[in-house]
Amino acid sequence: MATTTTAQTTARTTSPTGGGASAGPARPTPGTTALQPVAPGAARITGGYWAQRQRANRENAIPTGRERLESAGNLTNLRIAAGTAPQGAQVTGPIFMDSDVYKWLEAAAWEHGREPSEQLLGWIRELTDVVAAAQAEDGYLDSVVQEQDGSIGTRGRYADLPWSHEMYCAGHLFQAAVAVSRATGERGLLDVATRLADHLDATFGDGEGRVRDVDGHPVVEMGLVELFRETGERRYLELARWMVEARGTGIIEGHGKEPTYFSDRVRVREATTVEGHAVRAVYLTAGAADVAAETDDAELLAALERQFAHMWATKTYITGGLGSRWDWEAFGDPYELPSDRAYAETCAAIGGVQWAWRMLLATGKAQYADATERMLHNGFPAGVSLSGDEYFYVNPLQFRDGSHPFENRSPAHGRRGWFDCACCPPNIMRTLSSLDGYLATTGAVDGHAGVQLHLFAPSALTAQVEGVGPVDLAVETGYPWDGGVRVRVDQVGQGEPAGAAAWTLSVRVPAWAAGATARVGDEQLQPQAGSYLRVTRTWVAGDVLELDLPLDVRLSRADRRVDDARGAVALERGPLVYALEQVDQPDGVLVDDVVVDPAAPVGAERRDDLLGGVVVLHPRGRSAGHEGADATWLPAGDPEPAGDGEDVELTAVPYAVWANRGVGPMRVWLPVR
Repeated sequence: MATTTTAQTTARTTSPTGGGASAGPARPTPGTTALQPVAPGAARITGGYWAQRQRANRENAIPTGRERLESAGNLTNLRIAAGTAPQGAQVTGPIFMDSDVYKWLEAAAWEHGREPSEQLLGWIRELTDVVAAAQAEDGYLDSVVQEQDGSIGTRGRYADLPWSHEMYCAGHLFQAAVAVSRATGERGLLDVATRLADHLDATFGDGEGRVRDVDGHPVVEMGLVELFRETGERRYLELARWMVEARGTGIIEGHGKEPTYFSDRVRVREATTVEGHAVRAVYLTAGAADVAAETDDAELLAALERQFAHMWATKTYITGGLGSRWDWEAFGDPYELPSDRAYAETCAAIGGVQWAWRMLLATGKAQYADATERMLHNGFPAGVSLSGDEYFYVNPLQFRDGSHPFENRSPAHGRRGWFDCACCPPNIMRTLSSLDGYLATTGAVDGHAGVQLHLFAPSALTAQVEGVGPVDLAVETGYPWDGGVRVRVDQVGQGEPAGAAAWTLSVRVPAWAAGATARVGDEQLQPQAGSYLRVTRTWVAGDVLELDLPLDVRLSRADRRVDDARGAVALERGPLVYALEQVDQPDGVLVDDVVVDPAAPVGAERRDDLLGGVVVLHPRGRSAGHEGADATWLPAGDPEPAGDGEDVELTAVPYAVWANRGVGPMRVWLPVR
């Protein structure tokens, strides 16, 4: 049983900020990275597509998530550890149940930071009390391990780190504690986190009396680095560095486990690609990027750049989905990217965003912002319903007629309200609640100091520019449906002379946006796709930069080694990947049998009455028919069916919103005739 703590008494000596987070999920130490994020409290999405998603997250997902944590037993586990549960209460698995509580707390904190809420603050305080009371006297905290019964295991603390997720839970606690501190000003959860971090620091490492072991599921590395950034305690950074360096040295193999699954076959700084369990792999590389930045480790950062490039070129779906194998939820071999058997876990897309964002901060390179956008607009939002409270764990790129659910995660169920392993729902919640912090940064790239705009949404932000002071910007756009982006300067500095200094406004021009145009007033600019349009001048209130991104429909093909997509095209428009759903097609056209004409024009139509308001695409094609033979293999000389009649107009919707009208046949890669 845990001892009673006074963590929450300490917490409430500090008042909530009452208006926005002081920093987002990643706040590098100034001077360690090329760019610094504009915090969620200083950047606010004010309308459009992402505001709709955030509203559903706030009004539906987070309140429902709080109820699910109660009904699924997560909070009961913590109360059992604290000795406050009803008599006879039983511990519930899986063993990492605590982590869902921490991700939910992080989501609630960022949401409170976006718009203060007494209800959210009350929930945060309530759950902080529950967590604090469960903590052991020496700082250890994992409710399932603390109160294990025979159904879960009785091996004790850290006895099976490849599978026990004890440090994984700790990492999510650290991230939640930082979020609560930054968004509310209260430090109760941070006190719990630092006690646990001190316990880990005293227990693990190469020093005398320490244990040389690592957790099978990374995330503690990111958590420790952010805890260092929040508290200034360098021991936490050093422990994170030790954990990154310990990978690939035989520790997990020494437990009798196969190391590839755990990203433990090769040292991080020597690896050339990502492998094994997709979420574990990208959480590890994201944490390593934090370590590289804070320790000025150029060699490690260069290794991470190589790994990201290889992943993006050979192991990433067109949707930004990561992880092609249901078996072990893992990355496959290069170009092993099946559509109907794609795993592409929602958590992997989130981890991919976290890694890409950290690489962007460290390097300032536009390719990482492009990657962030692809994952955020496709692989990530497909994991959650438009209502915000139903979820996909797995995100295939094709769903066949006649599919039926075969286990809890199967997409054939449709999106579900929760899962036995519920890592994805609260992960989605915390990502949407902190999304404002991904819009923009400040800093200097190629000698251009100022503000960098990376993602496009109607928004308002205040950024501190060195030598100038606060700069207020307003972004007006209909993105992703419309390619016009209007950035208005509302205020510069706080008076002379700083406000009159020149500075650079940089706006990303996506790699797909060849032919983009831009101007400031009467001055025509020359934006280049795949880079930043940088405009240096003495900006004054009322100045406007107008960027027009062409949203022509693009037909994309896969590398020939991606066998599953050979002879097929995918439809893209702006940042969005599209899919055919059966519900939208004319009578007699079956998605499983469809072929399209790649030479025919593809129309685009705004549909405000459909799926919350989307742009749909209209390729030309037909149902080619199906042999219905006695075997799936036929003589090579027999002609394939081409279908009867003329091509008809088909309808494609953004992949991000598929299955919001029930689950039926769907495909992203469309065979051509």
